[in-house]
Amino acid sequence: MTSQPAKSLTNSENSTQINLSTWSLYIVQTRLGHWYTGISTDVEKRFTVHQAGKGAKNLKGKGPLTLIYQCEVGTRSEATKLEIKIKQLSKAQKRVFVATGQQPKT
Repeated sequence: MTSQPAKSLTNSENSTQINLSTWSLYIVQTRLGHWYTGISTDVEKRFTVHQAGKGAKNLKGKGPLTLIYQCEVGTRSEATKLEIKIKQLSKAQKRVFVATGQQPKT
């Protein structure tokens, strides 16, 4: 009896796995109180990158940073749509969103 080698993942299978990752929305506050909104599949890792002064140009040299909000959204498309909605809100509306977690109606 011969055994067959284990099947390796192909690029198309890998990309499918990547697409199934859960995307999250997050909001970071700078030392001056400004808020930055972003999306990621790994918020902790992305926040560490921001803390190191890498990644988003808007956050370079503005630390220390505080992660003030994060929530799982779903697909990248859904996360991007929510990110755009949040970025269009006033600071007061963003505060309500962070306090309640209720998505804005636009």
